[in-house]
Amino acid sequence: MALKRGLSSVGVHRNRSSESRFPIVILVLFSVLAPLVFFVGRGLYISDQNNVQSGYTKQNVDWRERLALQSIKNLFTKEVIDVVTTSTADLGPLSLDSFRKGNLSASWEVVETSVEDDATSQAAELKQETSKDGKLLDDDRSPDAPAKTLRRRLRDNRRAKRAAELVHQDDEATLKLENAAIERSRAVDSAVLGRYNIWRREIENENSDSTVRLMRDQIIMAQVYIGIAKMKNKLGLQQELKIRVKESQRAVGESTVDADLPHSAPEKIKAMGKVLSIAREQLYDCKLVTGKLRAMLQISDEQVRSLKKQSTFLSQLAAKTIPNAIHCLSMRLTIEYYLLPLEKRKFPRSENLENPNLYHYALFSDNVLAASVVVNSTIMNAKDPLKHVFHLVTDKLNFGAMNMWFLLNPPGKATINVENVDEFKWLNSSYCPVLRQLETSAMKEYYFKADNPTKSASSNLKYRNPKYLSMLNHLRFYLPQVYPKLDKILFLDDDIVVQNDLTGLWSVDLHGKVNGAVETCGESFHRFDKYLNFSNPHISRNFDPNACGWAYGMNMFDLKEWKKRDITGIYHKWQNMNEDRALWKLGTLPPGLITFYGLTHPLEKSWHVLGLGYNPSVDKKEIEHAAVIHYNGNMKPWLELAMTKYRSYWTKYIKYDHPYLRSCNLSE
Repeated sequence: MALKRGLSSVGVHRNRSSESRFPIVILVLFSVLAPLVFFVGRGLYISDQNNVQSGYTKQNVDWRERLALQSIKNLFTKEVIDVVTTSTADLGPLSLDSFRKGNLSASWEVVETSVEDDATSQAAELKQETSKDGKLLDDDRSPDAPAKTLRRRLRDNRRAKRAAELVHQDDEATLKLENAAIERSRAVDSAVLGRYNIWRREIENENSDSTVRLMRDQIIMAQVYIGIAKMKNKLGLQQELKIRVKESQRAVGESTVDADLPHSAPEKIKAMGKVLSIAREQLYDCKLVTGKLRAMLQISDEQVRSLKKQSTFLSQLAAKTIPNAIHCLSMRLTIEYYLLPLEKRKFPRSENLENPNLYHYALFSDNVLAASVVVNSTIMNAKDPLKHVFHLVTDKLNFGAMNMWFLLNPPGKATINVENVDEFKWLNSSYCPVLRQLETSAMKEYYFKADNPTKSASSNLKYRNPKYLSMLNHLRFYLPQVYPKLDKILFLDDDIVVQNDLTGLWSVDLHGKVNGAVETCGESFHRFDKYLNFSNPHISRNFDPNACGWAYGMNMFDLKEWKKRDITGIYHKWQNMNEDRALWKLGTLPPGLITFYGLTHPLEKSWHVLGLGYNPSVDKKEIEHAAVIHYNGNMKPWLELAMTKYRSYWTKYIKYDHPYLRSCNLSE
C-alpha cells in the first residue's frame, strides 16, 4: 500500500509538471513570431508606398522635361538638344541657366560655336550610314544612340584639334630653341680662337683675375719697401725683396686671368707674403709708404701719357703709309707706262675736258687703287656715263702708274685725264703762301726734327702728318686756276665711294653761294671753335665759335661765283696771317672753314655720309641710302686696320682677279 501510494504520488507530480511547461512554450513562440510578422508586414507596406511615390515623381519629372524642351526649341537646334540630353548620362543633369549665362567649359563652347557646321553635317552622315546599313547594331537601337554617336564624333574632333594645336606649339618651341642654339654657335665662332674653353678655370670663377691682381699688388708693395729699405740701409732685406719681385714678375708675365698663371704661382705668393710681412714689421712708415706710392703713381701717369702720344703718332703714320701691295702695283704700272710709245699714252675724247655742259669731277690723289674705286663706283652708278668727265691730278712719283691703270682699265664711255701737279709752273712759292711757308726753317724743324719737337707741335701729333707737305692737299683752293673754262665742278676725295647717280647735284640751287657741302656739326661737335683758335683776336672778331662746320670729301663748287668773290685771294690772306700757326694748326679744313665762311650752302645729309674711317656705330640704313660714303679717319679701307664691317662697300668695286693685282698679292 505504501508502494502504490508512492507511485501514485509520483504520477500526480509528473502530470502537474507537464501542465506547467506548456504555457511557457506558447509564450516563447508568440514573443518570437509576433515581431517577425510585424516587421515583414511593415516592410511590404513601405515598399508599396515607395513604388507609388516613385511613379508620381517620375510623372512629375517627365512633365518638367517636356516643359523645358518646349521652352528651348527656339534657342537651340535639335542636334544640340540631343547632345545635352545624352550628356546627362555621364555628367548628370545640366542647368539651363548655364547655357543662358554662357558658363560652359571650353569643350562645350567649341560644340556650341561649331554646331551649325559640324553637328548638322555629321548628323546627316549618321542618317546616311543608318539608311545604308538598314539597321543599327544592338547597342545603338535605343532612341538616344544617334546623339551619343554624334557627341562621340564631336569629342574626337575636339581632341584631334587640340592635339594639332599642341603639336604646333611644340614645333614653335623647337624652332625657338634651334634659333637660340644657332645664335650661340655664331657667338662661339666669332670668339678669339684658343681663348674660350668650358674647362678653363676662369669660367668657374667670377673673379677670374683675383690671383693675378694679388700678385701685382704684392709687386707694387715690394717695390715700395725696396725704396724704403735702401733709405734705412736694410740691404739684406732690400736684396730679398728684389729677388721676390723678379720671381713674381716672371710668374705673372703677361697673364690677365688666373688660368694663365703657372702652377708655381701659389708658392710665389706665399714666399712674397712672408718677405712683405718681415718688411712691414721692420720698415713700415705711413708717410714714407704714402709718398712712395704717390711717386710711383706719377711716374706711371707720365708713362701712360707718353705711350698715348707714341700710339697716336704711330696710328697716324700707319694711316698715311701706302701698303706694300699698293706700292708694288704703282711700281709695276709705272714701269709699263714708260715702256709704252708716246702715241699710246693718250686718252680718248680729250675734247670733252673743257665742255662746261658735261658733268666734271676733280680728284687729287697719289693712291692708284683708291682713285680707281672712286672712278669705277661713279661710273657704275651713273645713268649716262658718256656725259661724265674725270680730272685726276697726282704727283710725279705716281703719274705714270695712274695713267697706265686707266689706259688698261678705261672707265667705259666716260672721259678721263691725268695731270702732274709738279707741272703746274704757276703754282710756286711766290704765288702760294703754303709753299713759301714750307720752305722756312721753322717749318722744316717742325717736320723733320721730331726728336726735339716744339711745345705747339707736341700738343697734337696728328698735325705732323706728312700729307700737309703735299700740294695735292692744298690744290683744292686753286680750282678756277686749274680748270679756267669750267662753270661747276664736283670735288671728290680719294677715300669715298659713290653709290648713286650724282648728276642731281648740278641742279641744286646754291643760292649764290660758292660751296655746296654737308654740314657735320652736332650739339657741340665739329663747330668752328673745334678747329680755330678763338683766343686770337683775328679769329674772335670775324667768326662765330658756334658756327656749324662742314665736310670736305664731296663738294659742289660754283667756279663762276668763286671768281667773282676772289675765293683764292681770301685763302691767301688768311694763310699769310697763319704763318706761325697761331690761328689754326696745319690742314685744309680750318682754312676752308674760314675761306668759305658765309659762302657755303648746306646739302641734304643723304648726299654725303661720313665717319666710316673712325666711327664703328654709323647707322647701316644711312650708309645704304647715302649717295656718297666717306672713310674719313685713320681706318682707310685699303689698310689692314680698316673696320671690317664697312670694308665691303669699298672692295666690291675692285676686280681682285686683275693680273696686276694678283702679281702684287692684293686680295680682299
